[in-house]
Amino acid sequence: MTPKDASTFARKIAGLAPVIPVLVVEDAAHAVPLANALVAGGLPVLEVTLRTPAALEVIRAMADVEGGIPGAGTLLTPADVKAAKAAGARFGVSPGVTERLLDACEDAELPLLAGVATVTEAMWMYERGYDMCKFFPAEANGGASVLKAWHGPLPQVSYCPTGGVTPQNAAEYLSLPNVICVGGSWIANRNLMQAGAWDEIESLARAASALKG
Repeated sequence: MTPKDASTFARKIAGLAPVIPVLVVEDAAHAVPLANALVAGGLPVLEVTLRTPAALEVIRAMADVEGGIPGAGTLLTPADVKAAKAAGARFGVSPGVTERLLDACEDAELPLLAGVATVTEAMWMYERGYDMCKFFPAEANGGASVLKAWHGPLPQVSYCPTGGVTPQNAAEYLSLPNVICVGGSWIANRNLMQAGAWDEIESLARAASALKG
């Protein structure tokens, strides 16, 4: 997979909804009802972070949910890439970026939404051939005003800001010309999943899917 192909796919899935839910799932039994609720609420792109022992099983189960596009978040190493791809992840997300990680994703044909925190990193990604990145951690790195400033000298690159994004500030990010979507963890938190509050999660997803800049 070339960087151009990876960026094209990343842009395509980023444009399907204004929010990509960032999911930390501890119980694989939650995978299918969670995915069904999110997809029904208008959020088909599902980032399952590799932060729990159940994560790969969750991705595997979500891969069979109609309309869902599961991906693996918190990719750190080539081994993570291999495991995510084998589990059925359609894309990957990383908090930062290294050459080894990009090489592994390109070899595995796994599009990567790689995290950048500085304009230098964004320039490095663009030089390599990527024009779609994750901006992380968004709020800690200055928030929407930073991406607004980046757009002037680097309009070729678009972003999915993640980290500290909430229903209260999402619209500010989404109003920027270089932001395609945001990543958010508020839609399906641990308490809601443990309570089996799938209707509430669907309602939160529906509200998130209607967000506009």
